[in-house]
Amino acid sequence: MRIVSFEENGIHFAFTAEPGKPALLLHCSAMAFDLALLHPGARPFMNMAQVHAAGENQADHHGSKHTGNMPSGRLVYEAHRDEQNGYGRKLTVFQRADAVTVISHYQFYRGIPVVRAWTEVVNGQQEPLGLEYVASFALTGLEKEGLLPWQDKMRIAVPHNTWAYEAQWQRYTLPELGLYPKNDFSLKRIAYSSTGSWPTSEYLPMGYLENTQCGTSLLWQIETNASWSWEISDLDGHLYLQLSSASQQEGHWYKQLGKGESFCSDPVAIAAVPGAMDEAVGALTRYRRVIRRANEDNEALPVIFNDYMNCLMGDPTTQRELPLIRAAAEAGCEYYVIDAGWYSDGPWWDGVGEWLPAPGRFPGGLKALLDEIRRHGMVPGLWLEIEVMGIHCPLAQAVPKDWFFCRHGKPVMDHDRYQLDFRHPDVRAHADAVVDRLVQEYGVGYIKMDYNINAGVGTERSADSFGDGLMGHTRAYLAWLDGVFARYPKLVIENCSSGGMRMDYALLARHSIQSTSDQTRYLAYPSIAAASPTAVTPEQSAVWSYPLADGSVEETVFNMVNAMLLRIHQSGHLANLSPERFAVVREGIAYYKSIRSLIPQGLPLWPLGLPRMGDPWVCFGLKAQGKIFLALWRLSSAGPDITLPFPGLRGRQVQVSCSFPSFSRTRFQWNAAAGSLSVIMDEPNTARLFELSYGESL
Repeated sequence: MRIVSFEENGIHFAFTAEPGKPALLLHCSAMAFDLALLHPGARPFMNMAQVHAAGENQADHHGSKHTGNMPSGRLVYEAHRDEQNGYGRKLTVFQRADAVTVISHYQFYRGIPVVRAWTEVVNGQQEPLGLEYVASFALTGLEKEGLLPWQDKMRIAVPHNTWAYEAQWQRYTLPELGLYPKNDFSLKRIAYSSTGSWPTSEYLPMGYLENTQCGTSLLWQIETNASWSWEISDLDGHLYLQLSSASQQEGHWYKQLGKGESFCSDPVAIAAVPGAMDEAVGALTRYRRVIRRANEDNEALPVIFNDYMNCLMGDPTTQRELPLIRAAAEAGCEYYVIDAGWYSDGPWWDGVGEWLPAPGRFPGGLKALLDEIRRHGMVPGLWLEIEVMGIHCPLAQAVPKDWFFCRHGKPVMDHDRYQLDFRHPDVRAHADAVVDRLVQEYGVGYIKMDYNINAGVGTERSADSFGDGLMGHTRAYLAWLDGVFARYPKLVIENCSSGGMRMDYALLARHSIQSTSDQTRYLAYPSIAAASPTAVTPEQSAVWSYPLADGSVEETVFNMVNAMLLRIHQSGHLANLSPERFAVVREGIAYYKSIRSLIPQGLPLWPLGLPRMGDPWVCFGLKAQGKIFLALWRLSSAGPDITLPFPGLRGRQVQVSCSFPSFSRTRFQWNAAAGSLSVIMDEPNTARLFELSYGESL
């Protein structure tokens, strides 16, 4: 057996390259490769390409598992290409079954232990090829290092995600999720998926697997804004992982290729690191920064005021905006966003779609109000939901029906809206005209791009399947976004979808900022804010700070701490705050500006582990240039004291300061021998920011 193995950026990678036999992906890990650890009986299932086509036998006792796929089982290695490009090493492996070619792509990134993978299928045969499943990445043997059985040493973490409770990771043993060693294999799989146009409404398109005996981890993300799935199960004593966004079973996706046609799956990224979650997220954070569109917003991190959350709540008028504009400018905000409702004098939910200013709300005109924002030294922004049209929008009755998603001959309606199909050139032209008008006529420099429906499995129009229609639409929408950014490279477009219902790196490789949540309760926000860097780089992670109209000084401090290590989305009735509380907002924004240049370099850490709703304490930090900026929240804890471990600083002298608020009398002490920070916060529901200076890389 001819094996090609190498180490790249800390990832040990091995595959077979034997002509006339299948190309097997043997290894992708932070540990060195040892062929003796793989069971020979598992090799028939280890083809690096997992593709299933209509009319083929699924040659396995598989249940719902994506194993025994054909033509994968007949693929044979033909060649591979190993080269360097602008990112680093690129491996391309070519296999063939009859006249079907399957190409596996693996992109490595210089200095980052992450590999990006995707699969290309080319139909060279005369008859059509109907694809039902294409995995972007498939690896068997996840558990092979270490002496313990997999049920004792492997731990999985799943990122539960939903409206107002985003990025809530839960950790499990595999038996706790129902996967037990049984015979040679189980029909049970641990599988997570999303179907429809809200890819993160239940889970992030991510997962994490740790070998606790060997101290190694895999963390992955699926980069799609449509349906996706991943699964883990066992084969011949080994665990396997498959990642996909192209599946008939989970996504109602079927794609037919004529002769000479090809299909390319959505990319996925896999971090393979020594260490646990902090190290894995750090690797993925660095990777996300590399693949993201270069933009000024993620370098400068301007402070944004948005009038929605716990403030105007979608009911803007000139009279209400003017005092907020003055207060936001005085507080130090640099962007001012008028959120929902600017386009209708009354109820607007089912009438959106024309995006023309409501004259009744702005007696002097919307442009005059935007000019007022500019006069106060801020960049104006507006809310937009360009992908939908309300069922009572006059334009919806005038345009052709093929502008909209359709299933079973009927237009798709969800929450009183139609879903626009961005494959249609006239839909894209309509969307371009709206953006051009806002930017060119009104001088808008920021768009909050929201999306508040789930259009379901897809559309049948001009598609081989519902899922094919959805994938075609979402890819067309991404191409449309690319065109907008090409025309307006300095335009900031926030990615929002009822908060974080589309928190994925198909979109976030383009957008510079992501709404993390619609959570209205500031005491519930720490677990979301602190966990958001698992899903989004810190400099893209927008967190609300919304001091209450009748709150206290400590409540205002708490609100500011929620956002100050990420991206400040300031809101709340600032003009109505007492001078003492307004001073807290100003101080928080000023301090943020003093450290924000380090946030785009910072890597996240969680001294208490990833937070969950209901935790008595929450802690999140960013390490950059010999410092750790640390946010600490005391919530419902019975006692006032907490000790935070920093094992990498054990034996080191570290300078610690409580950096916000300036009037804090919080007691703290650095314990050099233990490498820990002890803190006493006398009152529950309080928050503080600390700086730890240690001078060298941690």
